[in-house]
Amino acid sequence: MKNRDFFKDVYEVVRLIPTGKVTSYGAIARYLGASRSSRLVGYAMNASHEQAEYVPAHRVLNRNGLLTGKHHFSHPNEMQELLEKEGLIIENEQVKDFSNHFWDPNETLKL
Repeated sequence: MKNRDFFKDVYEVVRLIPTGKVTSYGAIARYLGASRSSRLVGYAMNASHEQAEYVPAHRVLNRNGLLTGKHHFSHPNEMQELLEKEGLIIENEQVKDFSNHFWDPNETLKL
């Protein structure tokens, strides 16, 4: 299935996000050469909890730093708690100083 291959690629990128950093669905989609597929990256994050190898899905946010995927964790506060354990400050379900914590795979990784 084509989406499963894309999902696998997404998971590989997400596993490279450094602790204490976050990225966006769109940044991952652009890195994978599918700039119009940020929603598909979101679907991959929703399914990431079923993977045998851990995927730090809590580090993937929307383009404004909002914790839009929080409902896909085992409890509603888990995403925020995981980010706070990594030193990020969350206010009103958004990463404070998002741009300072943003990790862009397009600047860091080579395809």
